[in-house]
Amino acid sequence: MVNFLIFGPPGSGKGTQSVKLAKKFNLTHLSTGDMLRAEIAAGTELGKRMSSIMSKGELVPDEVVIEMIAAKIDSTKGCAGFLFDGFPRTVAQTEAL
Repeated sequence: MVNFLIFGPPGSGKGTQSVKLAKKFNLTHLSTGDMLRAEIAAGTELGKRMSSIMSKGELVPDEVVIEMIAAKIDSTKGCAGFLFDGFPRTVAQTEAL
């Protein structure tokens, strides 16, 4: 299994390159931003809580992000690895990874 971490400032092309790398290496692309936006769009309880936090420009709590990533990893089968886009962002997230 191979895993990639993509780092860079907003608008630097992380998402664009992540999609290409994930396809080339059969990786599951895990974008915390995309995952959180999907929760908000779906109107889930998590999405509602995160919407108010994100609208203030604050970071989503580490526990939530770590749990969301862990759940996605646990539910994904048959890929060669993962490509993390926007994770980890904090020391706690790095330690969890």
